[in-house]
Amino acid sequence: MQYDQRTYRAHTSTPGLETFTVSVKETDLLISASQQCEETATEAVREVRAILEKHIQDNPDFKTSLKPLPIAPHVPEVIGKMLAAGVAADVGPMAAVAGAVAEYVGIELLKTCNQVIIENGGDIFLKTDTPITIGVFAGESPLSEKIGMKISRTGRPLAVCTSSGRVGPSLSFGRADAATILSASATLADAVATSIGNLVHGKDDIQKAIDEAKAISGIEGILVIQDEHLGAWGDIELVAL
Repeated sequence: MQYDQRTYRAHTSTPGLETFTVSVKETDLLISASQQCEETATEAVREVRAILEKHIQDNPDFKTSLKPLPIAPHVPEVIGKMLAAGVAADVGPMAAVAGAVAEYVGIELLKTCNQVIIENGGDIFLKTDTPITIGVFAGESPLSEKIGMKISRTGRPLAVCTSSGRVGPSLSFGRADAATILSASATLADAVATSIGNLVHGKDDIQKAIDEAKAISGIEGILVIQDEHLGAWGDIELVAL
């Protein structure tokens, strides 16, 4: 299907930034950065994948659990972030994996680049010096690619993560076309997007999902789309595309 092939990337435009892709096994990132850093990004992907694969080998429940797992001491930072995000959002830690990978790579690139945008299957970690607009892809909803989120906050990292029960391969128990979360943490945003996406089965569930998400510390903005209906909360600016 169209979204599995990530054809939405054809509409990506980031003037003034170097744009490239990095693919390692199942990980497929679209990266825009203030300088060419493909080698550094590839190494960062390999590093974070090695950490995840080793932890899963030693702790198989980390991969399969749909419920939060206890926050464990003495684990790599990315693992700790995923466990904490799962607890905050009441989901398994792997619900945060795409955001966690994007965040890990983004933090590594920010050591040498002053601007980065990392997109990992609809989960985005970014830091830019100028405002940008992120289009919302919501499958067959009539609102899909008709609205965007204007990101005016610059100079600090921000995550925009989206879950869907009707688009893409990720596991969801809901029917939201898009459940999008803004947060400083891509790991947390990914987990919470999954959590609230699970709650939406129709338009009457949109407000409930927003209420659940806004009660979680660290959530800055929320957008939920189901068919032709949407709800939004927080520091979020919607624009027509």
